[in-house]
Amino acid sequence: MRIFVIMLSLLTALISSSFLLADNAARATLDNQFYPEIAGDIPTVNDTNLKVETVAQGLEFPASMAFLGQNDILVTEKNNGTVQRVINGTIQDDPLLDVSVANRAERGMLGIAVWGKSKDRDESPREVYIYFTKSVNDTDSDGTQRGEKSGGNYLFKYQLMEDKLVNPVLLLNLSRNKGFAHNGGAIIFGPDKNLYIPVGDADGYSNSTNFPEHNTEAQNIFGGGPPDSTGGILTLASDGRPYANILGSSDPTSKYYAYGIRNSFGLDFDPVTGNLWDTENGESSGDEINLVKPGFNSGWKKIQGKAPTGFNTSQLVDFDGKGKYSDPEFSWVQTVGPTKVKFLNSDKLGEKYKNDIFTSDIIHGRIYHFELNEKRDSLILSGNLTDKVADTDKEANEAVFGSGFGGITDMDIGPDGLLYILSFGKGAIYKIGPK
Repeated sequence: MRIFVIMLSLLTALISSSFLLADNAARATLDNQFYPEIAGDIPTVNDTNLKVETVAQGLEFPASMAFLGQNDILVTEKNNGTVQRVINGTIQDDPLLDVSVANRAERGMLGIAVWGKSKDRDESPREVYIYFTKSVNDTDSDGTQRGEKSGGNYLFKYQLMEDKLVNPVLLLNLSRNKGFAHNGGAIIFGPDKNLYIPVGDADGYSNSTNFPEHNTEAQNIFGGGPPDSTGGILTLASDGRPYANILGSSDPTSKYYAYGIRNSFGLDFDPVTGNLWDTENGESSGDEINLVKPGFNSGWKKIQGKAPTGFNTSQLVDFDGKGKYSDPEFSWVQTVGPTKVKFLNSDKLGEKYKNDIFTSDIIHGRIYHFELNEKRDSLILSGNLTDKVADTDKEANEAVFGSGFGGITDMDIGPDGLLYILSFGKGAIYKIGPK
């Protein structure tokens, strides 16, 4: 039944007049459900020494995943508000969690992160952190009502006990009076054992009939009002307390690690240096990969992509010098909708890939591969990409590692050291390993 439902959803997408372009689309289509390109492609990688295998199928619009152990994966389903458990490639009969979500556009059951040791080493309950958009009703939204109301974005901590997520503890409650997109939610734990939460700018536009334009100092708008936990990367201790004090002393400013971010679907820490990197989505151009130091200002709403020649950074809010702008380490002119950024902290795909950066996209279902310089503060680029900009799709192809994955929402490294890919469009999990 699950396979039938997802195939029906994808068939509807295929026969529609055109695919929506997710976070980067025109405003006329941005608040609709996104359907990625699938086109029947079989996922492939360019390295002939590697192969792609299907791990699981039959998921419905999966948004993120987290490993409990080898062959034991938790997956969030965006529109259903469910957390599924996939054991040895089989989706279990009952979800671990089912909450009522608002799911229009980029709302829904979004991020997941697991903390704690695996069951075979520790019998205490595993802690599972979930980020989702709450519905104002007792049922999931159908995602079609233009006036859909949201109960806000929430971050909860649960305990995994007897195949259920129980004992929820509220850690973060973000305002409900925001738009359908730019919710972020791709939560991760850092090497400091604290949570990092990318949150978009709340999708407020002056030409919107549903939401007023959303401007704060975190969006680099002087006099726009104090930061309100949107448009940045937030930090929380695992018990919900803010621990960083990057931009100021007052809550919610004290939660910010970085700001000036339009929206992000991916964070990861360099296993060698401990530096944080992100992917960011441009409005209609200027998708980015960034090195994110504490206090990083990504420049939105004044800059997207590489700053124009001669741009004066005094146009940006710097919170008395605490915030600092820097250009992206890579950007796309033609939008791809970048999602996950992942460091391959493993040699299982070959020593040449160890600790390199892999990024994915939602529009084309591609994986991109980048090496880092000796200081690991920049990417090693050649040919047409030496200016750190892919000006055309042809130039972007120079960095493509794999394709045909049907719109990727997440990637992770499994306990076996292989690269796992979550396909939003195909409702599947794949893994890449040696032949």
